[in-house]
Amino acid sequence: MSSILLVEDDNSLGYILKEYLQMHDFEVDWAKDGEEGLKAFKPGKFDICILDVMMPKMDGFALADKLKGIDPKIPLIFLTAKSMKIDKMKGFKAGADDYIVKPVDEEELIMRIQAVLRRSGPPDKAATTESYMVGSYTFHLKNRQLLRNGEAIHLTKKEARVLQLLCEAKGHLVESDKILREVWSENTYFTRRSMDVYISKLRKYLSADEAVKIQNMHGSGYILEEDR
Repeated sequence: MSSILLVEDDNSLGYILKEYLQMHDFEVDWAKDGEEGLKAFKPGKFDICILDVMMPKMDGFALADKLKGIDPKIPLIFLTAKSMKIDKMKGFKAGADDYIVKPVDEEELIMRIQAVLRRSGPPDKAATTESYMVGSYTFHLKNRQLLRNGEAIHLTKKEARVLQLLCEAKGHLVESDKILREVWSENTYFTRRSMDVYISKLRKYLSADEAVKIQNMHGSGYILEEDR
């Protein structure tokens, strides 16, 4: 059973979310402001934190910064009434694994929590996906092929690994630091420029399908999106 720290200052919403999450077999500690949330947090106690952004005493971004200082690997989901791109970028820069705009759809919240927990959990080598659907493309990881309408694009090892990381988190941010660590094993000016070149190549390979986009969240990372 996964354990959640819910930090939400709206009494009605906090109560509803706590009850709904508990109905779906989550353990939930509910804190009603940022300072209370910080006091409740203990390393290893929670599997994920759900933070409201606009709160008294300490907002969600400030709380996220403090939680990441205690446990850099703790997954975070922000809840907010703000839907502007600049607000989402601020959330991702603060360490968000996902960002949900109010009003909250409870079923969607459950799915997003489960997706974040899957991504943040220990890797299972036996369960590695061998192929991914990316719009009208099929990406075969083992032979590093990107297929569409019977035509194949052959990827280099680095291109395939970058695309794999984007596919595994499709619709969610992949931090630049993670890509650099996983693919280049270092974060320098030259590896960052190299990463930019590889992202540009992948965009070119995927350009035949206008619904597929690799969005650049400046200063944070990239999101592989499909417009349907």
